[in-house]
Amino acid sequence: MSKGGKSDQEEGEENMAAWLLGLNTLKIQPFKLPPLGPHDVRVGMKAVGICGSDVHFSKALRLADYVVKEPMVIGHECAGIIEETGSEVKDLVPGDRVALEPGISFWRCDLCKEGRYNLCPDMKFFGLPPFHGSLARQIVHPAYLCFKLPDNVSLEAGALCEPLSVAVHACRRGNISPETNVLVMGAGPIGLVTLLAARAFGAPRIVNVDVDGNRLSVAKELGADGVVKVSTNMQDIPKEVETICYVMGAKVDVSFDCAGLSKTMSTALSVTRAGGKVCLVGLGHNEMTVPLTPAAAREVDVIGVFRYKNTWPLCIELLRSGKIDVKPLITHRFGFSQKEIEEAFETSAGGGNAIKVMFNL
Repeated sequence: MSKGGKSDQEEGEENMAAWLLGLNTLKIQPFKLPPLGPHDVRVGMKAVGICGSDVHFSKALRLADYVVKEPMVIGHECAGIIEETGSEVKDLVPGDRVALEPGISFWRCDLCKEGRYNLCPDMKFFGLPPFHGSLARQIVHPAYLCFKLPDNVSLEAGALCEPLSVAVHACRRGNISPETNVLVMGAGPIGLVTLLAARAFGAPRIVNVDVDGNRLSVAKELGADGVVKVSTNMQDIPKEVETICYVMGAKVDVSFDCAGLSKTMSTALSVTRAGGKVCLVGLGHNEMTVPLTPAAAREVDVIGVFRYKNTWPLCIELLRSGKIDVKPLITHRFGFSQKEIEEAFETSAGGGNAIKVMFNL
C-alpha cells in the first residue's frame, strides 16, 4: 500500500466477482469498478456471507417483486479493508478494517427526510436487481456507509453486522426491554440473530419455534430459554399455541415471525397477548391467510420490519462488548474459487446443519 490512499494494485489488474448469470449459474468473471468519487472508498473484500435472498435469486432469479433480468454480481453481507480513499474522505485511511452497510439511499424523498431511509423507494442495494453486489475482490462504496471495526471484532463478525442489523431494527420496532417476553418463530439465521439481539436488549424470557430440531438445538445453545418443535400442518396450531404458552411460562409480549409463512404468522397472532405486538421480519410470502380479526379484537399490533436504519454503530458495540457473539452462527467457510462458489451456494441452499456460510476472500 502506497501513501496518499493509493493502492499498489498493478495497472490493468482485473477485479473479479461472482456473477449470477442464470438459474443456478454462478461464475467468477471480471468486474469493472466505477471511478472513485471524492467521498468514496475502495474496499478489498475479506468476508462475505451468503444470505437467504442470495439463494432465492440463484434458484428463482427473483424474490418478491425483485427480478434478475440481466447478469449481476451477488452478495451484500460484507466486510473488508480500505485500499483507497477519495479526496474528501477524512475519517478512513487505507488499512482500516470496516463493515459495510449495503444500501445507498436517495436522501431526497419524504421517507429519507423523516429518517426512515430504509424505506427509500430509490435505494441502491448491494445484490438487489438491478444493482451489483459485493461478492468481489474489490468494491467502491460511499465512505459514510463504511464503519471501522474495533481490534477485537473480526472481519467475519463485521460481515454479520448486516443480518444482525435486521434483528436490532426488529427489536427497536418491537420495543424490546427487560419487561418483554419474546417469541421467535424460526431458527434460521435471522431467527437466531433475533434471539441474540432480543437477549442483548434485555428480554427476560425468549422461546424459539421451528420445524427443525437441529436448529432448535442451536437456539438452545445460543441462550433460548425454551424451544418448541412444530409441524407444517395448520390444523396443529391450537395445540402448538398451548405448548408455546406452557414453555414460555408467561404471556408472550412480542412475537417475531422470521419465517413469513401463513402458519408461522397465524401462530404468532394467536399466541401473542392482548395488546402485544407481532413483528413480521423481512420479506415473507406475498399472500398469507391469517386470523387477523381475532387478533385485531385483542388489539395485537402487526408491525413490518424491512431492512434497518442507523444500526451499524450499535451492532459493532454489541460485538465489541461481548454482549453478542455471532461466531457460532458461522458453520461453513469457503474460499473464492469457481468450485468453492458453487459448493458454498449448494451448502447454503441445502439446509441441514448449515446456518451461515461465509466466504473468506
